[in-house]
Amino acid sequence: MAQPSVILATASYDHTIRFWEAKSGRCYRTIQYPDSQVNRLEITPDKRFLAAAGNSHIRLFDVNSNSPQPVISYDSHTSNVMAVGFHCDGNWMYSGSEDGTVRIWDLRTATCQREYESRAAVNTVVLHPNQKELISGDQNGNIRVWDLAANSCSCELVPEVDTAVRSLTVMWDGSMVVAANNRGTCYVWRLLKGTQTITSFEPLHKLQAHDGYILKCLLSPEFCDPNRYLATASSDHTVKIWNVDGFKLEKTLVGHQRWVWDCVFSVDGAYLITASSDTTARLWTMSTGEAIRVYQGHHKATVCCALHDGAESAPS
Repeated sequence: MAQPSVILATASYDHTIRFWEAKSGRCYRTIQYPDSQVNRLEITPDKRFLAAAGNSHIRLFDVNSNSPQPVISYDSHTSNVMAVGFHCDGNWMYSGSEDGTVRIWDLRTATCQREYESRAAVNTVVLHPNQKELISGDQNGNIRVWDLAANSCSCELVPEVDTAVRSLTVMWDGSMVVAANNRGTCYVWRLLKGTQTITSFEPLHKLQAHDGYILKCLLSPEFCDPNRYLATASSDHTVKIWNVDGFKLEKTLVGHQRWVWDCVFSVDGAYLITASSDTTARLWTMSTGEAIRVYQGHHKATVCCALHDGAESAPS
């Protein structure tokens, strides 16, 4: 099976994962996922595998196969896995779960190599571009930096006590981090290299982005520069695009009928894919803020999406 240059996948409460032709909107493969809902999707840097995070497990599927079976399963979490991602060379995977832990996995052997205790349900985890720190956000409002070299928590922040941190995003060059919470607020910090290698946070901005929950926040990728944007997806049915220079509102993407759960930028930042409770995913062009494609086929809320339209990064 020839590998598509653009890999786009969505998952829904209907217990399926669907792969789409990004341009035509045609669904060319459906994977049944009977064991639980899928909370998060992520594609490996080499474009070979799709990770699906479900209730207490992560399953890895071969992107280029028609097999409905996962290649491998990662099973030591004890509750919903809410975050999943990969090291840039594809050697290991990280995850965050409502069981209160952040874990690092050896991709090949499916063994959990490390476990960090967050003491509250983990909603979001991102890998710092330096590939040496994980940043997690939890249900109690804690943000923690896990220093992988020191194997410990190097920094702890609570932007708003008892207000769940729903989503975290880091600028591609490591200069900025944004945390979005259940009150529609984004907290923005400058990331500074401290003494030794410890990253420190300097408050930069507080943005009241939405009246409802923010379910996902995402900073634009490297090839979008010099323009830098923050996308915020919300329970108010909209996605807002903010210019990071001063956090002015550039556009509001309107078209979804229900909550917008997830969003992902194309590699050049020119397009945005969104996933919504209205069962659809949409492709938006950033230049006009219009939806130019609707992906229809799921029967229940579409809660996560994954896109890889860049060059593969070969495993080292």
